[in-house]
Amino acid sequence: MSDARTTTETDQPAPQFAWSNMFVRPEDDPRSEGGYHDERSMLVGYLRDYRLTLELKCADLDAEQLARRSVRPSKMSLLGLVRHLAEVERSWFRRVMAGQDVPKLYSPEGERDGAFDDAVGDPAVVEEAWRSWRAEIAFADELVAATADLGVRARMSDGEEISLRELLLHMIEEYARHCGHADLLRERIDGRVGQ
Repeated sequence: MSDARTTTETDQPAPQFAWSNMFVRPEDDPRSEGGYHDERSMLVGYLRDYRLTLELKCADLDAEQLARRSVRPSKMSLLGLVRHLAEVERSWFRRVMAGQDVPKLYSPEGERDGAFDDAVGDPAVVEEAWRSWRAEIAFADELVAATADLGVRARMSDGEEISLRELLLHMIEEYARHCGHADLLRERIDGRVGQ
């Protein structure tokens, strides 16, 4: 049986399957197993679990590995995803729902995807990305906890409105999509798959 150091003819890590390759043992998995009793706990719980999944996909990697790009011409990397999701959290919860006039974290106004541009293998860049991501999640969690009605609406920059309920669903979708990207990025780095 091969291990993660074995590579295929294309010089990529060999995939590692089965329980031996799980990111955490099932009994140590910080994510929930459902059991939500109402709409709020379900939406908040699923979003929390996807946030934790992103952390699991990035666990135990150094700065260079986190910054490693997928395939040309893509600029996508795990570090870029962390930075992108910090920006998404900030834009939706601070700028839209809370109405705060705060600048974007990584992209100049009017531009997109700046989070991927400077996602370089520097430990200070990695530390800042995680710090920003966690700060934006903390703000979002406080805002959601302090808002009694999931139907409360906020106006977006295009004049349309979005409810907190719709926003939570959108964030679950955003994380689900990017956790799929993270699966592929992590497998390309060291062959780890699953969870």
